[in-house]
Amino acid sequence: MGNLAGRVALVTGGGRGIGRGIACRLAAEGALVAVHYGRREDAARETVELITAGGGRAFAVRGVLGEPGDVSALYEGLDAGLREQGEPAVLDVLVNNAGFNIAGGIAVVRPQDFDRLMAVHARAPLFLVQQGLERLRGGGRIINISSAATRVAFPESVAYSMAKAALEALTRALARELGPRQVTVNAVSPGFVKTDMNRRRWSEPGGEAAHAAYSVFGRMGRPGDVADIVAFLASDDSRWVTGQCIDASGGSFL
Repeated sequence: MGNLAGRVALVTGGGRGIGRGIACRLAAEGALVAVHYGRREDAARETVELITAGGGRAFAVRGVLGEPGDVSALYEGLDAGLREQGEPAVLDVLVNNAGFNIAGGIAVVRPQDFDRLMAVHARAPLFLVQQGLERLRGGGRIINISSAATRVAFPESVAYSMAKAALEALTRALARELGPRQVTVNAVSPGFVKTDMNRRRWSEPGGEAAHAAYSVFGRMGRPGDVADIVAFLASDDSRWVTGQCIDASGGSFL
């Protein structure tokens, strides 16, 4: 029995990259994991298959974040998936991981790009929590995946950095408000992680070595590096940690 046996976790953007790593790690600890996806159903199904092949429990749930009715549709799918699993409509761990980047400095960033980034990285987590409160059991965990771009200047992705900073502000506010329910709310801030989202950066000649050099450990991050931190925050061991943003950049830019 793992640390999360008997608990239900929802991981947004759980089909690929960091989200897949988190979903698999939480399932390995015994959680029933709802693997959220927007448009890549194939990727979410693959994550579910990886989990079930290892003896875990998981199911996929769709919801295109940033569109009208996104949160309601996601929770309808979650409730339906839980019924199929013979479970009540409850939630113990919410991981707001879904995200993307639209690069652009101040001279080229477009209003529509800013709106899309804020909708997925800030607005969706806010209302996922709001509409999930009736399902969230006491002692629950909310974990927001932020970015090291809020700690160091990252002008080439100014709107993305702003959206992640908003997510960290939400983290602190929720930690204060939900504390009486023994719900902890924390953020995790990865640096450069070797995933599909930033493939363009590390797949270019010399790109991986250049990004690895930012970390004191001399390598790029891996999804498992972040997932292990999330697993700690999802467990009872983190009961005295809330309102924090944990750097998961491998000491980048120190």
